[in-house]
Amino acid sequence: MNRHLTEEKLKEKIKELTCLYEISKIISKSNSIHLQTLYEIIVSTKNAWCYNLDAVVEIHILNYHLSTSEKSEPSVFQSSVIKIKDRDSGHIRVNYPSRKYIQDDFQEDEQQLLDTIAIEIGNYIEKYQTLEKKAALRRTIERMERLTLLGEMTAGIAHELNTPLGNILGFAELIKEQNKDPDIDSDISIVINSVIYSREIVKKLMFFSCEMPHKLELQEIKPIIIFALSFLKSNFQKKGIKHELVFTNENIAAKLDSVQITQVIFNLLINAIYASPEKSTIRIVVDHDDFNLFLKIEDQGTGIPENIKEKIFEPFFSTKPVSYGCGLGLSVVHGIIKNHNGEILIENNIPNGTIFIIRIPIL
Repeated sequence: MNRHLTEEKLKEKIKELTCLYEISKIISKSNSIHLQTLYEIIVSTKNAWCYNLDAVVEIHILNYHLSTSEKSEPSVFQSSVIKIKDRDSGHIRVNYPSRKYIQDDFQEDEQQLLDTIAIEIGNYIEKYQTLEKKAALRRTIERMERLTLLGEMTAGIAHELNTPLGNILGFAELIKEQNKDPDIDSDISIVINSVIYSREIVKKLMFFSCEMPHKLELQEIKPIIIFALSFLKSNFQKKGIKHELVFTNENIAAKLDSVQITQVIFNLLINAIYASPEKSTIRIVVDHDDFNLFLKIEDQGTGIPENIKEKIFEPFFSTKPVSYGCGLGLSVVHGIIKNHNGEILIENNIPNGTIFIIRIPIL
């Protein structure tokens, strides 16, 4: 009898050691936090329990909720808390159906094994959370370094281009004034428009490189928005798009550079008009709390795919054809809002479109 009990205990111990070995292998093969990895861990755990054919193992951790099979009846169970950075973050549980088993059917060694498995899971998740944070920080630093270098380059380019563009524009306008030939007049008009377009790009480069001075003054936002809307009146009319302007307080004021905020609203509205279908409506909502001004621009367009949302504020990134812009508009917007100690966020407009949300401190 004693020999039989010893053999049974030895078999159970082998199962426990096998389980820990398998879990160690499963974790070592994983290179990130995977649903499949957690599922393989609970399957291995199930096999280590004495009555494993009737056992159902479940894990609840972070946003993951997994089970080896569906638990459809009342159960008795053993459970162990999973800790991440010394904080209770979930649990792993082994269930037996209560119609067939009682709590005493669980063994003390099995609880110790479950506690060890919970520690292994916690260490596994903590490790990859740390690695993911380090990778994200490294990407942020690399991006900041690239933007700093690009800012220095664009500032130099903008300064170098300003003088010759000014000369070209001045002489072209002089020729236009003195010219009597209609053909030449048409060609000179193309030159003048091209130079004006080029100077707009230079202006955006200077905004992006923070070379444009800004003067923050306490002023109302409403006149700035109305001016930008009036300037874009023909753009709205070409596509038959309406705009709806909503204020919770029409006299709300904040510390703003009116020129730069006009540029922000102008760029966002141009993008909204481009993305919006004909006969749709662009909604501009101005709200506030005790500390911040909020400006929302909502369109009913195609929306921004999730895979490029992180890229749209990068300089020279654009989904438009080359003839529609140089990809500086949103990077300029981002830079201006940052200079105002604010932030800009993107949300999906349900059922279609995009919402840009700008937050700027009131004082």
